[in-house]
Amino acid sequence: MDSVSSGDQLLHVDLLIDEQEPRRGILELLSRLRPHWKAQDIQMKTFTEGITNQLIGCYVAPLQEPGCVLVRLYGRMTELYVNRDREVEMFQVLHAHGCGPQIYCSFQNGICYEFVRGTVLDDDLLRQPSIYRLIAAEMGRIHSIQPKCGRTVEPFLWTKMSHFLTLVKNSSGGGGGGLAEQRCTNSDSGGFTSSSPLFSFETLSAEMESLKRHLSQIDSPTVLCHNDLLTKNIIYNHTEGTVKFIDYEYADYNYQAFDIGNHFNEFAGVNDVNYSLYPSRELQRDWLTAYLESYKQSSGHEVTVTEAEVTQLYIQVCKFSLASNFFWGLWAILQSRFSSIDFDFQRYATARLNFYFEKKEEYFGLTII
Repeated sequence: MDSVSSGDQLLHVDLLIDEQEPRRGILELLSRLRPHWKAQDIQMKTFTEGITNQLIGCYVAPLQEPGCVLVRLYGRMTELYVNRDREVEMFQVLHAHGCGPQIYCSFQNGICYEFVRGTVLDDDLLRQPSIYRLIAAEMGRIHSIQPKCGRTVEPFLWTKMSHFLTLVKNSSGGGGGGLAEQRCTNSDSGGFTSSSPLFSFETLSAEMESLKRHLSQIDSPTVLCHNDLLTKNIIYNHTEGTVKFIDYEYADYNYQAFDIGNHFNEFAGVNDVNYSLYPSRELQRDWLTAYLESYKQSSGHEVTVTEAEVTQLYIQVCKFSLASNFFWGLWAILQSRFSSIDFDFQRYATARLNFYFEKKEEYFGLTII
């Protein structure tokens, strides 16, 4: 049964698609979204970039032609830490401002939306000046999107992180030492062992409070953020010379410097995290200059960017990159307990938290001008 209302309400199809054998359910969905498509002509391509969801492209013309529909099946238990209503709202806001694809409908365990033409960015392209300046400019445009009139917005960081921490505590049976029992070892990172007190709930909780105290004193504006800008979420269209961001599961209002610091952390990769790939100070400053020019222009301000402004934002970003590593460290601990996807989340958690503790003292010591 379908339901649709006026205004911003999205079409909802009351359908549960089988994760193991999705084709039949997807064809039923497409019979409503694309009734002129003949079932025998519909081709499907599974994309494997995601580590929490299944993403399937459906098309009758060539994949890169207009009209292709993306069907995303939510990962198991992801509703625990992803606000699906908020995700739909972010889709609609970003599409309305020309920054994101159109969302077509939701169904019981997923959503359908427009295919963004181009290719998923790879790690090497991330370091090319012509590409990273496009990414910086696109983020500047998104950050300039204003909330609806009269709406006050709060950064989602602390609420979300507190929620993650509560889930971590509950999933370890409520005991304070539950995390220490996890076999979060990573011989390559020279980091924590399964008995490390650094993985205890008490330590993580105290660490979050320390972060909150320090970062709450940093005057980073609250803006509309993507919050998860890794390479697989950036689509590069070589022909048009553009980049677009996809996947808005964590999109929300948040600290400007978090979104940027989070993106810089993603230079280290996902499958085999390597922080030697973290962008150099020179690359960051060039990136931040392109970002500030775009952000100012999109916000209707004088476009001139000073060295002092770049330096101030650089320091803010260093500090908030700590919050990004801590955030995704908690997330990965949860994924290691709930996700059915074949990915070494424990190793990922260890890598993110190791780098957090490695950089904390240095970045806390940086002084804003």
